[in-house]
Amino acid sequence: MQIPHLHLITDARGRRDPFPDIRAALDAGLRCIQVRAKEHTDREQYALARHVVDLARPHDATVLVDDRPDIALAVGAHGVHLGDDDLPVEAVRRILGPEACIGATARDPAGAGAAEAAGADYVGVGPAFATRTKTGLPPMLGADGVGAVARAVGIPVVAIGGVTQDNTAELLAAGAHGVAVVSAISEAVDPAQATAALLKVTEQEA
Repeated sequence: MQIPHLHLITDARGRRDPFPDIRAALDAGLRCIQVRAKEHTDREQYALARHVVDLARPHDATVLVDDRPDIALAVGAHGVHLGDDDLPVEAVRRILGPEACIGATARDPAGAGAAEAAGADYVGVGPAFATRTKTGLPPMLGADGVGAVARAVGIPVVAIGGVTQDNTAELLAAGAHGVAVVSAISEAVDPAQATAALLKVTEQEA
């Protein structure tokens, strides 16, 4: 499947309601949502992901579930994004099948190459810049670091971590296929306008 250039990761931090942002972003043209809800129970994650799938369907938008192939399968999502401590790509491929979209996390060219060899459809690379949405992350890669990973693999690279409208073009120019954002949309005064601005940059530069 074609990997969208802009991914919105659901902002459920502090059990925040992510759905107003999701609706606004979809209406503005967003075509990819990653469901992340680390503070939720399994049942709550399932309910959230199922609702996202229902919202995304009329927009023909891709839905990926972070970390949880079981929930992705249960709700009929398009695939998953896997972190370093999640099941291996090849194991998740056996669970979800050949048509599923599987993204893997990578920090450097070697990790990205291993993910590609294992059958990942894209790699999420970061943190590109400083971010407040996750803690305990390794040092920032910057655009040059993201570009080094992109040059090492033949699958799309999606930059994540501190991505804003102002630095997206720099990441794409360095070789990133696209970007994944949380607060650039969820903390915007107007999430729909922020989505449209990011889409303008990603579609022009990609």
